Amino acid sequence: MEIIPGRGVDLVTIGDHRTRVEERIGPPHNGPDTGCAVYATTPALVITYAPDDTVELVEVGYSGQGGEAEASYDGIQLTHRLIDDVVAELHAKGYTSTPCDVGHDFHAGFSVWSMRVLEAREVDPTAGADDPRCVVEGVSVAPYSCFSGE
Repeated sequence: MEIIPGRGVDLVTIGDHRTRVEERIGPPHNGPDTGCAVYATTPALVITYAPDDTVELVEVGYSGQGGEAEASYDGIQLTHRLIDDVVAELHAKGYTSTPCDVGHDFHAGFSVWSMRVLEAREVDPTAGADDPRCVVEGVSVAPYSCFSGE
């Protein structure tokens, strides 16, 4: 699933109203009327809604299936890969970022992050059980100011 930095993904963009989102992708897993809704797409989408029921943040989770089932941008698979590799490839293409406590916030309008649920050996068969490298478990998409607090 290709992200659109600062805006979302093809199915859901910042500013969309909840009713339009649910017309396109169905009701959320976690029931109606929650500020943060999880949708049964592949990969999973987690949408944060503002009080007026418009989308303010789009998050794309990892699927573990690879290819189109992972978040990508500009030809780079973002999720279910080692975070250092993803960040290095994005930097090599000229995208800039600032580190945050769980990953990297990119000025283009997205963040790659890891909550350390996945282990490096899940994406690198040569990694040992104690390998400290992080795996990208999700991508958050919104204007950079959402991540930087500006």
